[in-house]
Amino acid sequence: MADIRYGHHTAEIDGDFVVFVIGARPSLRHPIRTFLDLGGRRGMTAMLKELSRDPEKGLLGFQSSGLLIVQYWRSFEHLEAFARDPGDLHRPAWLNYYRRAARHEGTGIWHETYLVRAGEYEAIYHNMPPHGLATAGRMVPLKESTTARLRLRRARTA
Repeated sequence: MADIRYGHHTAEIDGDFVVFVIGARPSLRHPIRTFLDLGGRRGMTAMLKELSRDPEKGLLGFQSSGLLIVQYWRSFEHLEAFARDPGDLHRPAWLNYYRRAARHEGTGIWHETYLVRAGEYEAIYHNMPPHGLATAGRMVPLKESTTARLRLRRARTA
């Protein structure tokens, strides 16, 4: 059973961080090709397991919803180091994808990267287990009812 936190909560995280959103558009006509395009057994699931075992690499947490994954990183430098390191699972899978994608128009991939400065974010949870940013930082109770605008204003002046 999930660790449901009843009432209103927010997420807190120390310092700046990075939100990295990545997704894929599978080729429904070619599911095996899609699986191989996305790294096969050494794809994103394996990458996230490897990163979770080594906190020094900078992955703070992630949330997966099928072909969409939201990742939270300590810094862009950590994310970039992981993406480019030939000793990590990502670089060989990435190069393989581009070699394969040049031969057919099947699987699509995309990502977005957001650099977030300390205090310039807002998160609200009601009757939820730790989710999203609360898995990368900490989930704390809100002591009073407020609006997003007030929570952001307070965070920026704190």
